[in-house]
Amino acid sequence: MVQSIDWLYFLFSVATENNSNFLFSVATDAYNCARPHFESTPWSFLDFNTGGLLLHSRNVTKISMHLYPSSHSTPQAGDLLHVRAVGDNDTLHFLFCSQGAPTLLLIHTNSTSSEVQVNWPEFVARNTSGSLKVEPESSLQYSSAVVFSRLLEYDDVNDTAEPTSDLFPPYDLQNFTWNPINLSEPMALLCGADASFTNGSLCLQLSVFDSEGRGEAWPHLLHSVNSSQLEVWLDGIPARATHSRFLLEMHAVGEAYPLSTIDVYQSIDDEYTPSIFKVSQWVSSVNGSSDVLGYALWKPVAYRQARPALEDATPCRHSVPWAQSGSMVTASSGLIRAFFSDPESMALNVSFGLAGEPFYNVTRFLSWTLLVGVGSPPVDSFSPLVVAIMAVGLGIPMIILLVGGIWLCIRKSKGASSTSYVPIN
Repeated sequence: MVQSIDWLYFLFSVATENNSNFLFSVATDAYNCARPHFESTPWSFLDFNTGGLLLHSRNVTKISMHLYPSSHSTPQAGDLLHVRAVGDNDTLHFLFCSQGAPTLLLIHTNSTSSEVQVNWPEFVARNTSGSLKVEPESSLQYSSAVVFSRLLEYDDVNDTAEPTSDLFPPYDLQNFTWNPINLSEPMALLCGADASFTNGSLCLQLSVFDSEGRGEAWPHLLHSVNSSQLEVWLDGIPARATHSRFLLEMHAVGEAYPLSTIDVYQSIDDEYTPSIFKVSQWVSSVNGSSDVLGYALWKPVAYRQARPALEDATPCRHSVPWAQSGSMVTASSGLIRAFFSDPESMALNVSFGLAGEPFYNVTRFLSWTLLVGVGSPPVDSFSPLVVAIMAVGLGIPMIILLVGGIWLCIRKSKGASSTSYVPIN
């Protein structure tokens, strides 16, 4: 068993040094196959930290949800949802808030008894930080937040999909009127609208997980127990031009190491998301090292229908992240104000649609999915079906060549022996 662990450690190390997604996939598959044996040994909690890849057999034993305030009998400034996912040795706290701009905060602690304490009157007042904190404070390992700050729209008259001077005044999401969060465990739905909307809404749906798997809907993102999924969609929002396209502005917030660098990985497998061969990862690292603390992950595709077919997919692009004032983000989000005392922030835009793609007005619907988590992002690997197809596709020709080669050698040998020269005495 120790030799197996050493072998996996070596494989992950080689994969990291060579930045090889293929080796990561092989190592992940090998680990998943061997996991039942590991879990029956004293090494039931494995932690391979090789150049930033954090992989361990973390089990979620309990997921609980709590919504603040507990009653909506009086008008409120916004909701706060706390999802607590307890593992074998740690706890992940997911906090989803509609006070101001919609915000998702992830807090990782090394204690199974850690709690999030909220002083609700101070939280609503949004005057100072500290109205939301983790107890015990010493258990805090990592925290990071994603803020959905603005929705931008532009008139793409020339069909270039390049937003330049044709931008309309942006929609500030902190000024939206948000409906109460609708809970349907383990999901939560938040919808809101700008005062200028005659109909339609912008919605965010949060999902948390107690096991590894994939999203039920396209793009079928691979998730782990260390991650949460946010699906964002525009439904019936009135466009301000015939050729409207949209961008979504997001901020990554952290005390010391917010998400800062975007890595785009290529893949040869589009089994779960047809025609999409890339994954974008917005990651947090310590002083530019390869150690990944947290991430936001997405595939560069959005969909123009609520129940899309393949032809409803539309590409999307992201900008280069730029540094943003922490005080500006703090002012726009009640959750950021309550938890962070001196945050750092990075921002980026995700634009939907390329030149030649249908405009928003065609369906008046647009959805995009984001995965947010702690540790290293989950790594896609070939499914058993694809592996079997590849084995058959490559194995049969090799067997034919091998058998054919052996047959030719035997025939040549027999032919040589039958036609060899026999001397005459």
